[in-house]
Amino acid sequence: MGLSSCLPRSWYERDPVVVARELLGMRLMRMLDGQLLSGVISETEAYRGEEDLACHARVGRTPRTAVMYGPAGIAYVYFTYGLHWCLNAVCLPPDYPAAVLIRAIEPLHGRETMGLRRSGRMPSQWTNGPAKLTQALGIDGRQNGVDLTSPAGGLWIEAGDPLPDEAVVIGPRVGINNVPEPWRSMPWRFSTPLPLGEAG
Repeated sequence: MGLSSCLPRSWYERDPVVVARELLGMRLMRMLDGQLLSGVISETEAYRGEEDLACHARVGRTPRTAVMYGPAGIAYVYFTYGLHWCLNAVCLPPDYPAAVLIRAIEPLHGRETMGLRRSGRMPSQWTNGPAKLTQALGIDGRQNGVDLTSPAGGLWIEAGDPLPDEAVVIGPRVGINNVPEPWRSMPWRFSTPLPLGEAG
């Protein structure tokens, strides 16, 4: 764990579709109350630009979307349905809004704490959705704007083991049924059915 293992800002300064695919197998890290929680990223979705009608930036720059217009490698954390927080990694250089939604992780470190934070759920249900993983890792609006390229903010992403293409499932993004085509069917969701995490 350290600066040398953090994915650098230049890694995120690329097409979010590429970043979304390559985030699979990387490690999402969270320091919560002095304890390390982490998981291997197993599902992502890409959102790209104001022209992408499934992207929050379709309405342009607002107080909510401002982080998406900033530097790559920053966390964009938003509240949805009045209930849940979702974590994204901002991509591309400033002024072009793009991000990758981290939809699921396989728990690695801090499994006991994640279980307590997701009390009453089976382990397979702890972090298998974007709102579930933020609850398990204690991520909320206070992490909006945190630099994911450094551990300093308590939330960062480290290099892991890249997944081969045969281990990756590609399909349309979910939960956007009201979005018109072609955006509703863009194959910008990436996931893996393989078990990636280990007890810790």
